[in-house]
Amino acid sequence: MQKSNRALVAMSGGVDSAVAAFLTLQEAQSSAGAIMELCCGDNSQQIQSARAIADRLGMPFHVLDMRQEFSESVIQDFVDCYERGHTPNPCIRCNTKIKFGKFVDWAKENGFDSVVTGHYARIEKKGDRYLLRKAVDEAKDQSYFLYTLTQEQLECVRFPLGEMIKEQAREIAEANSFENAKQRDSQDICFVPGGDYASVIRERTGKEYEPGEFVTPEGQVLGQHKGVIHYTIGQRRGLGLAVPESVYVHRVDVENNKVIVGSEDALFSKELMAHSVNWVGIEEPKEPVRVKARVRYRQKEQWAWAQATGDGTMKVVFDEPQRAITPGQSVVLYDGEYVVGGGVIQ
Repeated sequence: MQKSNRALVAMSGGVDSAVAAFLTLQEAQSSAGAIMELCCGDNSQQIQSARAIADRLGMPFHVLDMRQEFSESVIQDFVDCYERGHTPNPCIRCNTKIKFGKFVDWAKENGFDSVVTGHYARIEKKGDRYLLRKAVDEAKDQSYFLYTLTQEQLECVRFPLGEMIKEQAREIAEANSFENAKQRDSQDICFVPGGDYASVIRERTGKEYEPGEFVTPEGQVLGQHKGVIHYTIGQRRGLGLAVPESVYVHRVDVENNKVIVGSEDALFSKELMAHSVNWVGIEEPKEPVRVKARVRYRQKEQWAWAQATGDGTMKVVFDEPQRAITPGQSVVLYDGEYVVGGGVIQ
């Protein structure tokens, strides 16, 4: 981890940010911890846990109320995306707008020259450009969620866990008697406890989403769906259709309140367009670049050509057809361990 004079550690109450705070104290001349209040629910337990770690380390501690910004920038975008028939990735949106947006802004305004988080990724400088690199622990690598980081943000952000595996982080936590040393990693979206996102959308909008028709690409009606917000491309389970062969969601037609379903073979395609593109490892290329790419977090990277197409968009053409390329998700490009760039699939 690069040395810093005054660092602000983003704390969540979890073990990773606690260890990041501990490691920061070894490097920074002074540091403080801060937790972001993001959801309207009760997060007093997380605040209490983060504060306890900060107290143990002798760090000043701040609670930053970012609920309004989170509601407007992340939750509303999540709802809007589903209402368009797309499938959002709120963690990427939160990183862009809140954790490395509002949080970094607050840090700079309050005299901190770096921001530290518990993400598993690495930052390197080559020449005059900062590069985003995968973590040593590939099972925990979070570079996919960080492709929106700008050069200015990469300059001031530190990821001290990027050089270690998760077990090492837990060992540090246990050696320092952190109460969260054995705490499980959360798999839920923070504002969708239990995974019932449709209820969150209905509560947010005050609307009920009318049932409509499941139809084949040829227009044959197969049954009724329970509202377009319940479906995403590639989905098979939960359709409730009595048909002789398995069918999968191909497209969500919001305008006509229909969900188009069909065979799995038809889910595969070789091309996509993306918007809101950020070129991390290189300047925007004038010619197609050879990359490996993934269209979802846990997908194995696939060979492709990527071409910038102007106005923050790009075209990606894969060597082999990819399953269920989904609007609203992100495509992220790699050159070995380094992130080349990424964008939102449109």
